[in-house]
Amino acid sequence: MPGVSIKHDISIVLGGSAGQGIQTVEQIVTQVLKRSGFHVFGTKEYMSRVRGGSNSTEIRISSKSNPSLLNRIDILIPFDKGALKHLEKRISSSTLILGDKSEITDEKEKNISQIVDVPFSKIASDIGGAIYTNSVAAGLIAGLFNVTLEELHGFLDRFFAKTGDVIIEKNKDAASKGHAIALSLIHSGRISINIARDPSLSEHILINGAEAVGIGAIAGGCNFISSYPMSPSTGVLVFLSRHAEEFGIVAEQAEDEISAINMVLGAWYAGARAMVTTSGGGFALMEEGVSLAGITEMPAVIHLAQRPGPATGLPTRTEQGDLNLVLYSGHGVFPRIILAPGTLEDAVSLTRDAFTLADQYQVPVFILTDQYFIDSYYNISSLALGDKPVASFISETDAAYKRYRITDTGISPRGIPGFGNGLVTADSDEHDEEGHITESSDVRIAMVDKRMRKLTEMKNNTFPPELTGSGGYKTLIIGWGSTFHGIKEALSRLKRKDLSFLHFKQVYPLHPETADYLKRAKRVVMVEGNANAQFASLIRLETGIGIDDVILKYDGSQFSVEELADRLEAILG
Repeated sequence: MPGVSIKHDISIVLGGSAGQGIQTVEQIVTQVLKRSGFHVFGTKEYMSRVRGGSNSTEIRISSKSNPSLLNRIDILIPFDKGALKHLEKRISSSTLILGDKSEITDEKEKNISQIVDVPFSKIASDIGGAIYTNSVAAGLIAGLFNVTLEELHGFLDRFFAKTGDVIIEKNKDAASKGHAIALSLIHSGRISINIARDPSLSEHILINGAEAVGIGAIAGGCNFISSYPMSPSTGVLVFLSRHAEEFGIVAEQAEDEISAINMVLGAWYAGARAMVTTSGGGFALMEEGVSLAGITEMPAVIHLAQRPGPATGLPTRTEQGDLNLVLYSGHGVFPRIILAPGTLEDAVSLTRDAFTLADQYQVPVFILTDQYFIDSYYNISSLALGDKPVASFISETDAAYKRYRITDTGISPRGIPGFGNGLVTADSDEHDEEGHITESSDVRIAMVDKRMRKLTEMKNNTFPPELTGSGGYKTLIIGWGSTFHGIKEALSRLKRKDLSFLHFKQVYPLHPETADYLKRAKRVVMVEGNANAQFASLIRLETGIGIDDVILKYDGSQFSVEELADRLEAILG
């Protein structure tokens, strides 16, 4: 029988159907291991159903931060027969499978040499029922990393605190039995894990993308959020709703997406700092509202968590397919800003800054994430928010106030009703400086030009792309949004000094130095999670520079590190 010996980095995958409690194991294990001093990364892929199907969660534990998806599975813990079939392309001869043979195999699979028969079902049944299978598995994984029973039980006391003493004790009993199995596997030589601990990591915070966006919104002064629930964006609404009372936020679950975005515009008009969170199909219904924000010059922060379309598409999977949707959303022509965080730290800081940018330029500001980013999590040392105060650009009005006064920058003083003596108007028709409806061609031209002048100001205040590697590169890899960690780790594997990576966390307007970065390269390769290289097309449109080498993925899953390294190597030779 093969064994597993790990020194620096291990990938553990849990597989099973919806309703089997994989998420419970994941929550316990990741928190316990982080508290015990390990770097932890977790991500999941799941089907669009409440029960059944085949889902999986990857938990990656490392001696250094590696928050990117691996194709490799070192240890697989399947909970049903569908898991082995679902994950067969990722299972290798070196994968150790820990599971109840009677529950996870059919006749042709029973003799697979790397399966270690672990009687999860019997142990759980003896304790009180199948529901305790999760704690057996959690105890087993914790034991593999030499987490003490004292540490494990202490966490379970807190985790199950609301269930009552009887349930707590049964879960601790289940975890203890799983822990004992782990020790027997270690003593028999089947598993050897020697990943170094760093005690300081116990003080780190463990958050996912939805929480990072929510924290950034709070830091940006968000005091109103509206949304119609839609995966994968709902996590942001849930997070802010949970903390609404603590931070003085009005959280509104609207009757539909049209109401949600119009509530946001109304909230900004009244002086609030508001955000709407949605996904592609929901955002399609919001486009008239985006156009309304454009002509009324109303700030708006719009978080869009991408998933594969068209229509319902793959509602619980991931893709970077909505850049064009956001870039060209809303009829007519008006400026906007599009941000795309690649790290959790970026998600916090960019979402915070989105509120300032929306307020400053009086435009819609988009935060583009995706299912993979929203549902993935890892430990970070701090939120790095600093002491930066929330900036407000509201002006006190006087009797001569003109809401749409023509200015050199295109930015007019923004008043709100009741703050000063002026009349604050907002109209969806074309209007003059005071906000009165007009059909004058001269006024129309002046107003369009005024609004578009903001682009010049915005381009001078863009977030610069981040270069990883030498400035003397021959080949430049470009990525945006959630591809950041995967590309970065893939490049570290290739170990080529002539190769560098340029990551964009603001995709529109483009940074003024974008063309300079591209011109310095003999070859440029774009990596995107969509079928038509949308960001490459935008770069060509804005700079005139075409990118012929593209690595695209649009099957609903995220790039793995191995896939990126292989595909880059195939292109580069």
